Amino acid sequence: MKVVIFGASGMIGQGVLRACLLDPAVTRVLVVVRSPLGISHPKLREVIHQDFTDLSAISGQLAGHDACFYCLGISSAGRSEAEYTRITYDCTLAAARAVSASNPGLTFTYVSGEGTDSSERGRTMWARVKGRTENALLAMPMDTYMFRPGYISPLHGAVSKTPAYRVLYALTSWLYPLLRRLSPGHTTTTEHIGRAMLAVTRPGAVEQRILYSPEINRLGGESAATATKTG
Repeated sequence: MKVVIFGASGMIGQGVLRACLLDPAVTRVLVVVRSPLGISHPKLREVIHQDFTDLSAISGQLAGHDACFYCLGISSAGRSEAEYTRITYDCTLAAARAVSASNPGLTFTYVSGEGTDSSERGRTMWARVKGRTENALLAMPMDTYMFRPGYISPLHGAVSKTPAYRVLYALTSWLYPLLRRLSPGHTTTTEHIGRAMLAVTRPGAVEQRILYSPEINRLGGESAATATKTG
């Protein structure tokens, strides 16, 4: 399987990239980034590109892939709805259109978030924009999955690019085992997300198109067991 990752430099993207590089079923990983990751691996190829709203210049390099894992995102804190929409909606749809045009039968997985507003009419700005993005992706002629995790614990050195989030995770990482026991339906890890993204590319792995933390954890755990058996 050949995969494309957007947002590989972010916390979730780092977990997804690691899962892809470790999985023997994945033979090639193309990451679309604004600056080099500084990682070397036989499977890994980088495409440096600046304007994520227009991917026409790299469309040829996006061809020949089986799945696209879209992990690119920003915090809505301190941003206008127009700015947040440009990154969250415009860039995501540009990527989806580019990869679907080049790859019939592609699986597209989008990292959204718990609390996303599918009605697009709620009071919370980020939830409306995420809901609009999800709805547009689900209407496209490709195999699409929306991941809506709650609290995400970063593992294996994954680090958020948002300074405030880095501080938050540093202060609360020790609480994750307690959070997992008290609220298992709202917690997951970067490792489970990465493995679950690979799992949904398998035919019949899951029926629903919107996945929350319990389903992400189930798929991530099953994917780990499968990798252990085949490794």
